[in-house]
Amino acid sequence: MSLVNIKIEGVPYQVDGSLTILEAAKKCGYEIPSLCTFNHGECNQGSCRVCLVEATGARGLVASCVYPVSEGMEIRISTPTATEARRRSVELLLSNHNMNCQQCEKNGKCELLHVANLTGAREGAFAGVRSETYYDELAPGLIRDTSKCILCGRCIARCSNAHGLGILGFENRGFKTFVSPAQNRSFADSPCIQCGQCVNVCPTGALMEHSEIAKVDAAFKAGKHVVVQAAPAVRAALGEEFDYPVGTPVTGKMIAALRRLGFEKVYDVNFGADLTIMEEGTELLHRLTEGGTLPMITSCSPGWVNYAEYNYGDLLDHLSSCKSPHQMQGAILKSYWAKEKGYKPEDVFVVSVMPCTAKKFEKQREQLKVNDIPDVDAVITTRELARMIKRSGIRFDRLPDEEWDQDIMGDYSGAGVIFGVTGGVMEAALRTVYYKLTGQEYGRIKFDEVRGHDAGIREATLDINGTKVNVAIASGMRSAKVLLDEIREGKSKYHFIEIMGCPGGCINGGGQPYIKPCFMLKEDDDILDTYKEKRANALYSEDERQVVRQSHNNPQIQELYEKYLGEPNSHKAHELLHTSYAAREGFNEIK
Repeated sequence: MSLVNIKIEGVPYQVDGSLTILEAAKKCGYEIPSLCTFNHGECNQGSCRVCLVEATGARGLVASCVYPVSEGMEIRISTPTATEARRRSVELLLSNHNMNCQQCEKNGKCELLHVANLTGAREGAFAGVRSETYYDELAPGLIRDTSKCILCGRCIARCSNAHGLGILGFENRGFKTFVSPAQNRSFADSPCIQCGQCVNVCPTGALMEHSEIAKVDAAFKAGKHVVVQAAPAVRAALGEEFDYPVGTPVTGKMIAALRRLGFEKVYDVNFGADLTIMEEGTELLHRLTEGGTLPMITSCSPGWVNYAEYNYGDLLDHLSSCKSPHQMQGAILKSYWAKEKGYKPEDVFVVSVMPCTAKKFEKQREQLKVNDIPDVDAVITTRELARMIKRSGIRFDRLPDEEWDQDIMGDYSGAGVIFGVTGGVMEAALRTVYYKLTGQEYGRIKFDEVRGHDAGIREATLDINGTKVNVAIASGMRSAKVLLDEIREGKSKYHFIEIMGCPGGCINGGGQPYIKPCFMLKEDDDILDTYKEKRANALYSEDERQVVRQSHNNPQIQELYEKYLGEPNSHKAHELLHTSYAAREGFNEIK
């Protein structure tokens, strides 16, 4: 790292010479109004002109987000010329923006409104014709509203950086430019995997999840037996919506809030995760010992499953036939649980609280119905749950810590908890596979070889009682593609592969709270680099606190098999807990 000497507002500083003016100013304690400081590094076009400053050596004002620092540079942020230019830039954006802030779900987390307040920009400074707008709500997971788009390009970059996909792009030119899938198709008519990563980086409400809160309200009104189940990653992030530091586990308060919202039962999806391990681990052992298709690939992430069906239809036999944990648990709720309670399956309404927008698509798949009844009826994201809590007047910070319902089902092991982080499904499965192969528990409990919160590929070779098992973990489809191409070319050395759709796993799902430091006053400046690690640690710490840390030792799982399912991979288990996949065309015909 080479240091350069600069001045900001006349004060001398030494900074890394590779930084932009915007980055250097932030490290020196200045917040230049910007629409690209808080976006995971996904935008570097300098097109919005919101971060204009004066700098020696430059001709006129420069966009600080793309202009590098240099030796002896003097930077002025607060001159009348710079402050007026930034205000005008924001006012130009507002002139072509749908200002229905009161109805917008992004209210309170809108970066455009944030910089408008910082710069003193006001609506109406420029009046004229607005761009034609498009509204797409056909896809079950995502909504696109171009009337709120500022053409920053973050969503385009995110889709490419995380997945190597080009689902979104700029259409047309000049005043007619807008962002959409190719040919202005709906998300529903494109090979979008519904992961919601684009939603996470959108600075406005131009991209949002498709809310299902109204479905839940309607179920309550209809007198259904409304049962809720929450995924492990939700507890690691929900607190952020109520100003808790990133990585604060809020399991007990979340349970208390769900009870006060009126749900008949409040269950942990970790029970379903333990069930998944029993089925998936047994399936892996069968493939290893009986010559089945290898490598076997996990099937918990619906974004990944969507990607596979669109792009690797010839490799679908490699996917585990197991449903994802919340779908398995939904199937058990509407069969075994309903029978034990004396309820008709059609009168049970299952709500899943998920960190993921792709789960909204998953739950409506025809393959995930039993006797034409869906396993899960509604999926709400972590953000949607926060909205339900806030609208109900519940003071989250004053809630007591309560425990999950554990009648018939609901108990879980530490293995189930770590499903929410990349590598977690692999580790949970290995704990049980080790036991199945050796008849002994794995002494260290932790498989450190497969841990890590970053996107990319990790691999390990494990010697289990003389059986060498080669495993790999990938999150984000850009990384997954490398492993999948190896399989397609016949070069894969692996027996078992875990793939998560979102980089870092479910802790970084498209339905999680927005990580935007401008709204996170209690966090340090490096939160963009550490938030996944902090959320992951919240799950690993809960795993360590559990008395039972292997799925096969969960007593309620043992009882479920004894009383109802028989054994893992039995005919009954396949009927309720397994699914199938089908190759899909990348783009459907325009109708």
